[in-house]
Amino acid sequence: MTHIRGPISMFTPSRRALAAAALTAVAALALTACGTEQSGGGGRAGNAGSSTVSQQPSPESAAAQALFDRFEKACPEPGVNSRRPIGTSKPDGEEPETIAPGETPPADPVEPAPPTGPEAELDDRDRCVSAHHEQRVIAALQMLADPTPAKVRTTLNGLGYTDERIHNLKQDGKKTRFHIDLREDGGRLCETGLAAGAVSDVVPCVAVAEGPFKVTSEVRP
Repeated sequence: MTHIRGPISMFTPSRRALAAAALTAVAALALTACGTEQSGGGGRAGNAGSSTVSQQPSPESAAAQALFDRFEKACPEPGVNSRRPIGTSKPDGEEPETIAPGETPPADPVEPAPPTGPEAELDDRDRCVSAHHEQRVIAALQMLADPTPAKVRTTLNGLGYTDERIHNLKQDGKKTRFHIDLREDGGRLCETGLAAGAVSDVVPCVAVAEGPFKVTSEVRP
């Protein structure tokens, strides 16, 4: 009996240690699995939250959209282009020009050339909206003593024009040229800008209706 008890007592602590180690490993695996599940669940919630946030416009974009909506409400309905060449008609009640005695009337009437470029392609609404944007951008750029591209971008951002709407920003001597994308609902309105301190200027231009921004017609200031 002593011979049998000897080996049992000698190996029993080892078995208990192995059992304890096994229990510890199982517990660790359970905790790890639990933590992984919680971490995975948290990750999914975070992704969902990120997706929800990405679908919402940024404060800057919301402010810019509110600005565009306000300008559009103050302008005529789209589709009407009342721009006509100067001199095609006379005001009501105005007497026709007379030929002085001894003068020969012109053989052919001189007709003004029809408008071209942005003047011809943009309707009354586009020109009205453009005028609102031009006034505020020019006023801000005139206050910019050193119109570097970085400073011009910061100024335009401060006016509500996000980076997605600012294009072709580049140095031109001591001046900076740029475009602003004002397309809305299939429109083609854009602005061609020149930041040059007191002589800064912004005029309307025409861009492609859809897709990446690209100017198709402009008269650079």
